[in-house]
Amino acid sequence: MSPFELDPRLANDTRPVMSLALCDVLLMNDARFPWLVLVPRQAGLVEICDLPPEAQAALWREVNLAAQALRSLVPFDKLNLGALGNIVRQLHVHVVGRREGDAAWPGPVWGSGRADPYGEDALASVIEKLRAALAR
Repeated sequence: MSPFELDPRLANDTRPVMSLALCDVLLMNDARFPWLVLVPRQAGLVEICDLPPEAQAALWREVNLAAQALRSLVPFDKLNLGALGNIVRQLHVHVVGRREGDAAWPGPVWGSGRADPYGEDALASVIEKLRAALAR
């Protein structure tokens, strides 16, 4: 089996935050939304059901941790979770905090408008805060 490699589209659209036991946690480089992407570090995964049951449970624990970290940093009205994979087949789970009236509300964030990349200082600050929140 080939080694794990992050899909180039995910690598292009996100910035690394940290690695958890199963997943790499990535920040979507779009300041319009508090948006994390979790990617299990196993090659060849497409669907959540491709993971063994123990790893599926670990994935959901890490998704929950990511959601709690986002919630501790940014207020939001609704949490959106998604593992679509229609464009990027590599298994990844989106964890997005949504606010009524945000740039895509009430529709999905995927493909909504043009991304507003973080500035260098803002990106460093958000990543530092996320790391602290995820390490709790």
